[in-house]
Amino acid sequence: MDTLWHLDPARAYADWQAREAAGADRRPFSQQSIVQHRAMFDRFHRYLVGRGTTLASFGADVLDGFWLDGEAAQSSAATRMRYLKLIDRLCRHLVAIGIRDANPASEHVRGQRWPVDDPEPLFLPEDVDQRLQDFVRPQPYDDPARLQKRAIVALFLGTGATSSEGRAARLQDLHPQASPPYLHVPARPPKVSRTVHLAPFALATLTAWLSVRRGLPVNGDLLFTLKQAGTPITDMSLGKIVREAFAAIGYEAEDMGPRILRNTYCRRQLLGGVAPDAVSERLGLASNRTVVRIAATIDTAEAG
Repeated sequence: MDTLWHLDPARAYADWQAREAAGADRRPFSQQSIVQHRAMFDRFHRYLVGRGTTLASFGADVLDGFWLDGEAAQSSAATRMRYLKLIDRLCRHLVAIGIRDANPASEHVRGQRWPVDDPEPLFLPEDVDQRLQDFVRPQPYDDPARLQKRAIVALFLGTGATSSEGRAARLQDLHPQASPPYLHVPARPPKVSRTVHLAPFALATLTAWLSVRRGLPVNGDLLFTLKQAGTPITDMSLGKIVREAFAAIGYEAEDMGPRILRNTYCRRQLLGGVAPDAVSERLGLASNRTVVRIAATIDTAEAG
């Protein structure tokens, strides 16, 4: 088992969680929590690999850097606390079985408290949303790299997909010639599969990119990739692409990643008269909580 942490960390984590890991009250985690924790672990481990370190050797400096990376940098206080608890629990276990000598997460966890209130949801003002819609439209001078960046922003702004869904989207998931055009989002437990109609402003860019992507000498079937090997785009690269788009239209926000584009899509749907239940379904959400919070930012004049 100890050797497995070195050879196959994801499998070792899954095995440990299934057999031993438990919450603060020593009760086993629910299946939904297990799925979420494994996804969080995978993201953290990808970051470690990218930094050239391992579960056995990373220190507090690496952990500090994690909060500045990709989606982690855009996470809410509650999500950050979940990561801290997970990493602390993991490191205590690794110390107990002799994989690590110390727990670099202990100082981060000490004194932390769960936030009482969620932060206000961030979204683009309607005029900025329109400027970004104009920006993502394809231009005659676009080379494949520039066109792909426009298409990435168009996908998030025009479908409300999450960062992980955008990273995993395949060529066969995008159907710009259908009536109406749509993106198929495969099931990723606990989320079920769903179909999201493409916003009209995103159609030309995504159609152009799909045609170009099919002709590129790139391995695999991912819709978006920066490598000829066809590997997924990292969360850090996605965040950089979105920030570049904001810079191009002269806009700065507290959150400049895929999540603010998803929230903007959500708010645009609500302003267009789509019912909250339907918006939650399009976003792949199990509850209306997020949509209700964003709906609360719309005043009567805007809704009318």
